Order: sequence, then structure tokens, then C-alpha cells
Amino acid sequence: MPPRTEKTSALRVAVLADSDTRWKWGALTARRLTTGDEGAPTPPAQISGLLLRGRATPTPRQLAEVGDVGIDTDRVREVTAVEFLHTVRDEGYDLVVLALVGGAVQAMLHGLAALRARPVVVTGYVGVVYEKLADGLLLRHGADVVLANSRHDAERFRAVYEGVGADASAVTEAALPFLGGAPYAPEQGRDTVVFAAQPSVPDSRADRTYLLRRLVEHARLHPRREVLLKLRSRPGEHTTHIEELPYQRLAERLPGGLPPNFRLVYGHMGEVLDRTDLLVTVSSTAALESLHRRIPTAVLTDLGVRETLGNHHFIGSGLLTSWDHLDGGAHPEPDEEWLAGQGVAADGTYATAYDTARARVTALLAQDRLPDLAPYYTPATAPGYLPGILARHHLAPDGHPLPGAAEPRETGRVRGAVREAVRDAARGAYRHGVQRVAPVIRRMGEL
Repeated sequence: MPPRTEKTSALRVAVLADSDTRWKWGALTARRLTTGDEGAPTPPAQISGLLLRGRATPTPRQLAEVGDVGIDTDRVREVTAVEFLHTVRDEGYDLVVLALVGGAVQAMLHGLAALRARPVVVTGYVGVVYEKLADGLLLRHGADVVLANSRHDAERFRAVYEGVGADASAVTEAALPFLGGAPYAPEQGRDTVVFAAQPSVPDSRADRTYLLRRLVEHARLHPRREVLLKLRSRPGEHTTHIEELPYQRLAERLPGGLPPNFRLVYGHMGEVLDRTDLLVTVSSTAALESLHRRIPTAVLTDLGVRETLGNHHFIGSGLLTSWDHLDGGAHPEPDEEWLAGQGVAADGTYATAYDTARARVTALLAQDRLPDLAPYYTPATAPGYLPGILARHHLAPDGHPLPGAAEPRETGRVRGAVREAVRDAARGAYRHGVQRVAPVIRRMGEL
């Protein structure tokens, strides 16, 4: 690959995300990687936000509820995979953060590898990694930096890469970039329990109805306690995972209605945690945010401790409990050794959690010539798997756009405006199809 072009004084950074939670992770990761200990960018960074068009592309409301990530959401734009690669080629980014599902990361890695000059590439996970560990990791292999959110994850990641004979040097221990907020301090007269709901865990109507019923019963048992159901999205919106049975709809059908001390809430998780006295969840990453702030936290065992639920990740944490125990006033106590390995940095080390990753990125940016991207999956190592992943993003096995996938250049303002209007209409139809029609069809098929 030819030497990189001389950099300008401002570091050019792009974040490509495909859901609201990954947008939050990617944008804040970019900030952490380009901001020094004193809070000033070193060197100065211009961060651009791009959303990969798909079924979970966040709405403006979802972007707003993510909170301040240091990027003007009015300037964030949607792109296809091919449009993203053209943008990287034309804009000359120095650093790209891929906040995407594994298959999309792999496609972008091969697409970037096919460019004449490439940026430094960083990727990772938005939260607890409790499923598809090998699959997800190998789809991320090839990035310059694969961020691990804890020492526990870093050890697992390296073991997977080394176990298949892949280079594990990209694995870099850091932490979740959105931890923060004031340490927990009880307030006189405040007693608030928050249940952090998840879009796809559990996934059955019976299990979700059970959790909702127990939460409502808890509110009735403790009429002076404020009980909040924290939701990630409104009906019709998608997050990282598809939610086909929204709690809002289930709550409307709950016999007996809802007690006055029970409410559904949305918004930024950090703001909800500001008034939380007990955080309850099945396996949400919100548990790590809560633990970072030393807020009492409980992980439910009511539906079992199972890999499909993700709560097996909390084995050894001291947090596993049930609604029966919580109804009786029990508050789990976290195991300090377990906490130390999970990247929650409750011991005050969070300020330095990104030092190693930042140093690695700085060293890569200083190179006159970056090595070629070398993902583990190639047409030779995975000929029955990789081409399909690339084709879903309109890329050929060599990483170049498939014939007809490249966008034609606009020939004038009028034509450009017409094309943009058509794109907006198509985008709305696509979202309606995947977010509203498809779930209904799937449910009908199960009848």
C-alpha cells in the first residue's frame, strides 16, 4: 500500500454505527481515543458521524436520547456500505471507528483494504459479550485495534484469536466508554427501583409478561417506592436487537392496570441512574453502568441462569437473585474480585482505562505507512462464508463494490434534490417494512 498522505493539523475521524447503542459506544469511543488526560483533543479532532442504513438505523429521537456524545446529531447522515467507502476515500479520514454488528465490520474491513490508502481502524463491542463469542470476534479480526471492555474480555478475545492461529496483537483492554456519573448517594425520602428492560432478552411473550407482572406486583407491595420500567425504544423503533413484543404493549393488557407508583420511562440511562436506589435487570449492560457508580444492583434468576439470557455472565458476581428475595427487601452485595475483572472501574481507575488504547492509536497514526489490513477470513480461509457477508453489503470477494453498487455522481442541484427525495421515501418504506410489517408477519407465522 502506498504511503499515507500528509496529515492536516486536525485529526479527521469517522464513526460508522448501525444502531442507537452502537452509535453511543462508537461516538464516545472516538472521543476517548482522541482526547488527552486534560480533556483537550491531542491532536485536535474533527469527528464525523455516519449511520449505516439498515433495520436498526436510529431515529432522530433515539439519537437525541443517547445524550451528548460530542457530535452534532444534525450533521449525522445515513450511508450505505458503498457510500461509506466512497466517503472514506474522498474525505481522507485518519481514524475510523466501526461500531457495527460483526458481519458489517468484516465487510467494511475488506472494503477498506481495497482502498488505495486507508485509515487506522478501531472496533469492539457495545457491552457484555455473552453469545457468539468466536463468530463475533473473528468477524472483527483484521482491525488495527479490537477493544475489550475489561480484563476478562481481553483474555477471552486473545484466547479465541490464538486458538485459530490468528494474530491477537490488536486486542486492547479498555472499558465501556459511557461509564460515568456521580457515585451513588442515598437521599432522604427517595426510594426508587429501576428495571432495565432489554429488547430481546427474554424473547417470549410468557417470559416478558412474567417479568412485567412481577415488577408491577413489586410496586403494589411497596406503595411508597417509585418503580420505573426503563425502556430503550418506543414501539416501531429498533435498537441493536429487534423487539417484537414491546413492554408498552404488554403493559396495556396487564389485568388490573398499573399502580400509581409505577411508570414507564425513556431517555438517557445515566440520567435515570441519577435517581436510582436499586437497578434490576436480566443481563443489561446498564448493570455495569450501575456498578460503576456503586448503585445497588440485582441480576434476576427467575427465568434461570442461562446463556440465552446472558445472566450467566454474572456468575460469581454476587448479584444473582430473584424477585422473591427483592420483594422481601434483599439487596445483593457485589463481589469485589469479580468487579475488578469486569472493567466497571469502581475503584477509581476509569480515568486511565483508555491510556493503552490511545497510545496504540497514536503510534499507528504516526506511521508513514500502515500495514495492509489482514482479516482472518479471506476467500481462501472461508470461501463458503465470506462472499455472502460481503455480498449483503454489495461488495465483491475482493472488497470492491459489486457492479451497479457504486453511486453515480450527481450532475446538478435539481437532480441531486430529486435523488435525495427518492432516497428519503425509500428509506421510510424500508424502515416501515422491517420495523412494523416484518414482525407482524413473523408473529402470524407462529400462530
